[in-house]
Amino acid sequence: MRIFHDLTQACFDSRAYVTIGVFDGVHRGHQRLIADMVAAAHSTHDVAVALTFDPHPALTLGYEPPPLLTTVEERRELLARLGLDALAILPFTSAIARTSATDFVDALIRHLNLTQLWGGSDFAIGHRREGNVAFLQRLGAQRGFTVRVVEPLVWEGSPVSSSRVRDALQAGDAVQATGCLGRPYRLTGIVVEGRGVGHRIGIPTSNLSVPPERLIPANGVYACFAHTEHLGTHRAVTNVGVRPTFGGADGGQQPFVEAHLLDFDTALYDQVLKLGFIERLRGERTFSSADALVAQIHDDIARARVILGGLGGDVEPQVVPLQALDLEGVSQQRQQHG
Repeated sequence: MRIFHDLTQACFDSRAYVTIGVFDGVHRGHQRLIADMVAAAHSTHDVAVALTFDPHPALTLGYEPPPLLTTVEERRELLARLGLDALAILPFTSAIARTSATDFVDALIRHLNLTQLWGGSDFAIGHRREGNVAFLQRLGAQRGFTVRVVEPLVWEGSPVSSSRVRDALQAGDAVQATGCLGRPYRLTGIVVEGRGVGHRIGIPTSNLSVPPERLIPANGVYACFAHTEHLGTHRAVTNVGVRPTFGGADGGQQPFVEAHLLDFDTALYDQVLKLGFIERLRGERTFSSADALVAQIHDDIARARVILGGLGGDVEPQVVPLQALDLEGVSQQRQQHG
């Protein structure tokens, strides 16, 4: 997949099928839209191109952006697996924000040889989102391109969307997030030195430094898979929260994310650790003593072994084909453990 950061860098001899969006999370709705567009483009020997933005448009427009499900690097990796020929990662500047829909489309025609523009029913581009579907269809009739509208993917009675994934994770529902994403939600960070609480109670943890813009799931204890490049994938119990039993965090501080890797005793300081969130075991709570907390953690570990025992444990960036995702199994898991 070719990457470019300016439309002027792209010159295609073939015509281009194009889709535009933030694509945060690259959830199953995004996957279906892009996979269908890729198949359609390649059936006519044309190219399939996606345009995304960095930073999130809300920052430039003066709004508080939502917590991100993926970094731009993770989005790039996930989108590459969908068969795209090219990905434009454009800086969302004030100049882009002021660009009219007509001028933006003309740039797509000029630099990408646009022939089809794909998006959802609420798709809109240009200054103040003036370029909605009806506008673009009229413009396409004038400029010689067509607009393909893809309806939202519905799962468990509701459309799959980035906001739905965020809501699920902020409620601690990792199983629903997996169903929407087609893979476990992944959080990546650098292992840093903590306060040594885990070592003092005999259950050492790897403390993750997470970028501040990333979404951290709701406070609680999770069954996860943990992956490092050199040491592979291991089962883990991850605590997200403020450690209330040991005095908690400072006010306003980002929650701690600390993973206890099962049957593993190697220090991981300064390494990149990737956590795949499988299921929330319980909420965070204060214990009367360190002994009571340790007893509960051992119960958490036993339950995590059962949950994770039959799973593959791959938390590397991947996109699960829709037909391969066991939605019935996910629904049953929600009923059993939700």
